[in-house]
Amino acid sequence: MASSRILLAAVLTLALSGTPGRAGEAAKANLDILRDTIRANKKALVAANLTLTDEEAARFWPLYDRYQTELKPVQDRAVKVIEDYTASFHDLSNEKAMKLADDWLSAEGDRVKVRRTYLDEFAKVLPGRKVVRFYQIENKMDAVLRYDLAAAIPVVEE
Repeated sequence: MASSRILLAAVLTLALSGTPGRAGEAAKANLDILRDTIRANKKALVAANLTLTDEEAARFWPLYDRYQTELKPVQDRAVKVIEDYTASFHDLSNEKAMKLADDWLSAEGDRVKVRRTYLDEFAKVLPGRKVVRFYQIENKMDAVLRYDLAAAIPVVEE
């Protein structure tokens, strides 16, 4: 898991490198690169860290692909909120700030709903310990991503 974390951290660092607080097309390009890189490597990271029998793999991977397909629009909404925020954080009105906060929490809530829905689905194709391990792997990848995003996203100015 350590080598996978290092790989993911390196990818995220490269994708988000640059001056914090930078807005506009460069920030959007970095987010697009980040999103594409995560999607390309996420499945490989899960595969490398979740030992599946051939039978489990045959049932798990199609479900995993559906899960990721359902998460994609939710994650895209979260990225849109970040893009909107970084484009306007210097002169963010109170109303816009509250709308962005509401949009972010809505996307987060929907992400949790998808994860909750698929918990039972994954439990139908994998033993409980492997389901939990899968969710732990997902959470670790999310934690690395969120950490790097937090470092790159400027705080609202007072």
